[in-house]
Amino acid sequence: MASRFTKMHGIGNDFVIVDWREDPPRVPNAARVAALADRHTGIGFDQLISIESARDPSCAFYYGIWNADGSPSGQCGNGVRCVAAWLYRDGAIERDTDVRLESPSGPVTVRVLDEGRVVVDMGEPDFAPAAIPLDLPPHAVYTVHVDGEDVSFGAVSMGNPHGVLLVDDIADPRVDRLGPVLTAHPVFPQGANVGFAQRLGPDRIRLRVHERGSGWTRACGTGACAAAAVAQSLGLAAPVVDVELPGGTLTIEWHGPGHTLWMTGPAAFVFEGEV
Repeated sequence: MASRFTKMHGIGNDFVIVDWREDPPRVPNAARVAALADRHTGIGFDQLISIESARDPSCAFYYGIWNADGSPSGQCGNGVRCVAAWLYRDGAIERDTDVRLESPSGPVTVRVLDEGRVVVDMGEPDFAPAAIPLDLPPHAVYTVHVDGEDVSFGAVSMGNPHGVLLVDDIADPRVDRLGPVLTAHPVFPQGANVGFAQRLGPDRIRLRVHERGSGWTRACGTGACAAAAVAQSLGLAAPVVDVELPGGTLTIEWHGPGHTLWMTGPAAFVFEGEV
């Protein structure tokens, strides 16, 4: 049967959104997702996102996330903004109103603003190794041996696992080499999104992210949250930080332990189709 989809992106991190609200819960075939994600022979996307009926009665809707290789994901910051914008355009939610959505990793609160912007309560960053998960004792900074050198990073869960490396220049060729290696490093038993953060000042970070299951992306919303959280935990960032990614800029606000982290950024419609 033919299936309708909407192509969207959040600062270049692109998605296919499918409406499964009237369908029973399902898990798409991984090979089929990977075929559709192919940018030459399929539609092309970083993640497939479904919009479904909520499992949690306190939430308005549920959304599922699958990476370009067909593997499931627990959270996607750019993706949830697109979900909110899609629901608003559909008439299912209102603008300037807090709406609770259910993700694979738990509830989040979204609010659609003007000019295609969406603000999302991403929850409190969790630095506990068991929550990430990370197979190392808890530390502010971790060090692993990779390709003949010691590499230091911070780690945090934003509903999915993140490693964050502070670098002098994200254009350093070392970044291209380390990204794929660290994403699949054994200390991350479920893999990790690995961000390379160049601090431009207390309120600005330049970032590149290598995502598990998708590779290098133009933007990673949870990666921006993770970079800001790690930098602030080390005393290197203000409570409000603009994070510059190759596809655009996100604003991250976090006031430290005991507080939730807020992400604000755009969500854009590209086209709709049938497959």
